[in-house]
Amino acid sequence: MEWLDSMNEAMAYIEAHLSDRNNGIDYVEIAKAACCSSFHFQRVFPFITGITLSDYISRRRLTLAAFDLQTSDIKVIDVALKYGYESPEAFSRAFKLLNGVMPISARDNGTILKTFPRLSFQIMIKGDTEMNYRIEEKEAFEIFGLELKTNTVNGQCFKDIPAFWEACEKDG
Repeated sequence: MEWLDSMNEAMAYIEAHLSDRNNGIDYVEIAKAACCSSFHFQRVFPFITGITLSDYISRRRLTLAAFDLQTSDIKVIDVALKYGYESPEAFSRAFKLLNGVMPISARDNGTILKTFPRLSFQIMIKGDTEMNYRIEEKEAFEIFGLELKTNTVNGQCFKDIPAFWEACEKDG
């Protein structure tokens, strides 16, 4: 449970600093919150979440920026600066890439924008569903298989195995 708490602390740190203009988000501080090194955290994060840490932060910032644009009269340049973009052009490019529309269009009625919710870590337990089963005795039967001998030298196995499968599929 300590690991989950640490990861959720790291997410809390990120959320607290998404609109921190001056200092931005310090990857070392995120890693400290998760009780590991910055190098390790940045390597493990995409394996756990399926997205890089920088992409996660960028998408969270753009989500909050879109919300700000839709719910207030704040200028686009001020939103760009609030969420750490160096220029309104860089912000507009990133916003359009994610949402398919320019930031100014976020204020239009009916504009559909993407949201990227905050990540949280929790344990999910599976296999808690009961199953009915029975043991049956069968008469003896024969099975057969095919084999392929290959090696990893020069990646030969990456050529041999697909060719083997293709031949097996043709033979039925």
